[in-house]
Amino acid sequence: MQEPSKPSTRISRRSAIKLGAAAAALPLVHMQTAHAAGSLKLAFWDHWVPAANPTMQKLVAQWGAKNHVDVSLDLLSAGTANDKMLLAEAAEALAGTGHDVMVFQAWGVQQYHQHLEPIDDVVEGLIKQYGPIDAMDAYLGKVNGHWMGFPTSVGTQYKPSCARISLFKKWGYDVTAWYPNKPGDAKTAEAWTYDLMLKLAPEAQKAGKPFGLGLGLTTDSVDMTGTILRAHGGVLVDEKGNMQLRSDAVQAALEYLIKLYPYLPADTVTYDDASNNKALISDSAALIFNPPSAWWVARRDAIHVAEDCWTFPMPLGPKGRYNSHLPFFWGIWSFSPNKTAAKELITWLQQRAQVETLCDAAVGYDIPPFASMHDFNIWSTVKPPLGTVYNYPIRPWHDTQTNVAGYPAPPHIATQLYTNATFNVMVVKLAKNKEKMKNVLDWAENEINGYINM
Repeated sequence: MQEPSKPSTRISRRSAIKLGAAAAALPLVHMQTAHAAGSLKLAFWDHWVPAANPTMQKLVAQWGAKNHVDVSLDLLSAGTANDKMLLAEAAEALAGTGHDVMVFQAWGVQQYHQHLEPIDDVVEGLIKQYGPIDAMDAYLGKVNGHWMGFPTSVGTQYKPSCARISLFKKWGYDVTAWYPNKPGDAKTAEAWTYDLMLKLAPEAQKAGKPFGLGLGLTTDSVDMTGTILRAHGGVLVDEKGNMQLRSDAVQAALEYLIKLYPYLPADTVTYDDASNNKALISDSAALIFNPPSAWWVARRDAIHVAEDCWTFPMPLGPKGRYNSHLPFFWGIWSFSPNKTAAKELITWLQQRAQVETLCDAAVGYDIPPFASMHDFNIWSTVKPPLGTVYNYPIRPWHDTQTNVAGYPAPPHIATQLYTNATFNVMVVKLAKNKEKMKNVLDWAENEINGYINM
């Protein structure tokens, strides 16, 4: 399914009034309790998996009844032309009123942190219970050393490889042996490299099923190229805000993508976040990088495709193996009149029992922020084929790290690199437009200097 798009904070007061009206028209689920002690307004992501929303509604109602809190829950759609999640975030931040708890995707916490309540007590308490949180979640969820958003499992995803088993076997490689649906050994997966992917790309094109990889401007494309960049050891801007554009590692990643480009789909430069899903479901791609949404829809609409899919980490690059990561957060507005109840609800929803219930309802799509919760049974039992998404969560033997495109630049710079798809534009200029490397680097340097000096 189409993945959520990116927020923007540019909004006028007149626009906020219109957005506020749109937010007020959102679908509301009201959990009225008999002896309400206070009230709480929630805005969570409208999950695309049919059973996920009713499960969340049931859990929230259960908590409200037990704690005598009058709870209302809005489910906000994202990733569409009428992106209600972004509308609500922008309107409420400007108006200083609205929900108590708001959902944010990727860079949202960084963009709205001045309007959010620090929740170090909530996050640190849960870390003591369940162990460390993913490093990319901390990168996006912390501001000036303080947690301003909690990385919820709901909507949070990895974007690993999803390959057609039969095609890879035809080319001499068994992806189910690389990553079996049981505990394994990292050495068994050493064959899956970016060099091999480049070798197989012409074979996929000849078979009429080119790898469904995009060089567009939306999240799937930006996440993919950003991870390829990182796997080659490259960053556009380092953690101190210094430009690294002309490094050998960036050059190596660009040269790799230039070589890969001729074997990608004809519309690769206009790919949006639905394109790779459609390519897999229509039996037109041998490989995509995506969460299980495309496989899940294929299970419903094209069972012969779903039966032939296997999910496993992205390839190994010269500087390591990384998986693209797109997290969701829950933040508490600083203007919330009931911060204590909001913290208590978040803490309760993030207990292992509740997280597993939500993950089961989402058919394993959601990724918990704690590695200690990556052992839920759902990923072993989903089929067909049995265990097809077993390797969707990162396992210890995967020898894989997560990546957010733009990392490790300071977030105010990284969000510009991400939102403007700077690296993707560079690749298209070089590979499609055949511009000279010097001219492209000069263009990118001017762009990035603008981000640094904003």
